[in-house]
Amino acid sequence: LVPLVIFAGLLALPPSRNYLGNSITDLLSGASGHEIWDPTQMSGLQRVIGGAIGLALTFGMMFLLWATFVPVGRMLGSSLNKHPNTLWAYSVNVAGSLVGIWLFVGCSALGLPPVAWFIVFVAGAMFFLGQGGKSKLVDLGLLAVILGFGALAGYEPGWGETRWSPYQKLSIYDTSRPKEATTIWGKIGGERRPATVANFGTHMIGVNNVGYQATVDHRPGAIPTNDPEKYPPDQLGYSQYDVPPKLHPNPRKTLVVGAGSGNDVAGMLRNGAQSVIAVEIDPEIIAFGRQLHPEKPYDDPRVTVVNDDARSYFATTTEKFDVIAFGLLDSHTTTAMTNARLDHYVYTLESLRAAKSLLNPGGIIVLSFEAQKPFMLTRMSGALESVFGREPLVFRVPQNGYGWGGVIFVAGDQDASRVQIAADPKLDKLVKQWQANLPEKLSESPELATDDWPYIYLEGRRIPMLYLLLAGSLLALFAVGVRSLKLPQIVRGWDKTQTHFFLLGAAFMLLEVQNISKAAVVLGNTWNVNAVIISGILLMILAANALSAVAQRVPTWPFYFALIGSCLGLYYLDLATFGFLPYRQKAAVVGLLTSLPMLFSGVIFIRSFANVQRKDAALGANLFGSLAGALIQSVTFVTGIKALLLIVAGFYLGAILLKPRSVAKSAMV
Repeated sequence: LVPLVIFAGLLALPPSRNYLGNSITDLLSGASGHEIWDPTQMSGLQRVIGGAIGLALTFGMMFLLWATFVPVGRMLGSSLNKHPNTLWAYSVNVAGSLVGIWLFVGCSALGLPPVAWFIVFVAGAMFFLGQGGKSKLVDLGLLAVILGFGALAGYEPGWGETRWSPYQKLSIYDTSRPKEATTIWGKIGGERRPATVANFGTHMIGVNNVGYQATVDHRPGAIPTNDPEKYPPDQLGYSQYDVPPKLHPNPRKTLVVGAGSGNDVAGMLRNGAQSVIAVEIDPEIIAFGRQLHPEKPYDDPRVTVVNDDARSYFATTTEKFDVIAFGLLDSHTTTAMTNARLDHYVYTLESLRAAKSLLNPGGIIVLSFEAQKPFMLTRMSGALESVFGREPLVFRVPQNGYGWGGVIFVAGDQDASRVQIAADPKLDKLVKQWQANLPEKLSESPELATDDWPYIYLEGRRIPMLYLLLAGSLLALFAVGVRSLKLPQIVRGWDKTQTHFFLLGAAFMLLEVQNISKAAVVLGNTWNVNAVIISGILLMILAANALSAVAQRVPTWPFYFALIGSCLGLYYLDLATFGFLPYRQKAAVVGLLTSLPMLFSGVIFIRSFANVQRKDAALGANLFGSLAGALIQSVTFVTGIKALLLIVAGFYLGAILLKPRSVAKSAMV
């Protein structure tokens, strides 16, 4: 509980949360090979020194997490080792994990703040009060401090309401207080942008303590005329939200994906759209838009609001549109290598083809994206050219009082769009100015994003230096952990039994991560995808335990054949073919199919586990394998190796060849 108190305090108290948290990102942003939003400009020596300090701070956070979880893991290993009925004990543990994931679902669905999550934790922790020779009173005191820190997590000095959506922390600031806004945003928001941006719009929405979007009022008469630097007069009526419908001769039916709090939707309505479908993944951002947007676009009868992922909507809708606008839904602040990012699968070739199929004849796609580096500009332009067979029209809208700005790509019926631009002298002049602001494109096109390689923020198919450094920090943490626990023999003296469980763990983790990634393409990158897949896996493990109990006389070798066969079947099966199904049916089918190998591997695992003498050592080897699987997953995903499930099958095959002697006789073929 002591390291958990320290860790919770660092994340909850505003000074440490904002200064320490933001400084780590800034210090590590100098590493090359990937994109971090608005990186700090540092010289070569500053990058080295700053990177070293950032890694040291990161190591400290990792150590606190390690110190929190190691005692729990040791209790689990000891309990399993002592329990007389391994199958029952393991089943109870898995059932607890299933309850945990659905508690997560419930807390997320209700938008509960961190203190509510900690209340659930404290309720479970009460069972362990006073263990290890500690005072129950001391334990209760530590738990009370943790609850207090949880209550502080939503407090932002100077800000208004804070809400917790299923995805992120959302905070609101009223920008009608400009001096306070500038000061607070500079200290808390962490954005490295001019101070005027903090006073932009009517309300600022911060996501996880970083500036995300603002509600703007572009109604006639609402734009100040006494600040030409912030609101250039020649751009009045031509904000980035007004431009997309102006590029089509008759934008009657329109679609906005990444609709946010409603700026793009309001722009469509101001420019004659008769029907607007607004797709936004975060329900709380929609709620803030309804509550705070001065133009009330989501209350307009012409607007239909859909709470869904853009990719999921592309797969399920039967509507056709004149204009499809991609709002600024790119989330530069999150890690570039995560395979389940909210925006990864929105910009792949497959996603853009799906969007193209929704266009009416003569329709256009207008894609807004903050391409800060040349490779990102070239990648997005190349993807649209590949899909539409023609290089898109590209220009950069500047950041000012009218909007955040960003690069706009126009694809589809460009001829009609160019006619629209030429017929509007003001727009024609602006587009020419904006095209002059574009960064230079790369001479060679970078790798285009696909569903097999969706890493739009990585420059190429290689592991960025930052991730290699973080992997090194994990190895250092392992060394420190082994030394502090006095366990030099932790991997010494392994026999075939430990290697068997190691390979099972590696294959399991590879398969689990692959399943979540593939399911995200079909179900959309919504918050409940993890719950669907993990619940399916846990249910399959419970089913495997039950099957193992009732089929004790069935030899193990049929399960090995079924395991390898199901992995190979998943390799050739395109889950996207189920995209047309209603969501619940689709979730059930995808969850069942992706988790099917776990049924057979679960039988193999529990039979092996029940027969080993040192169950704690076997479980440790299994978790070591899971860590190795996670590292292999990073390499295979980022470098674009497509045969991931074949690697999984190979690990399972290795586990068969190195199976414990106690199950070898029944498993021989």
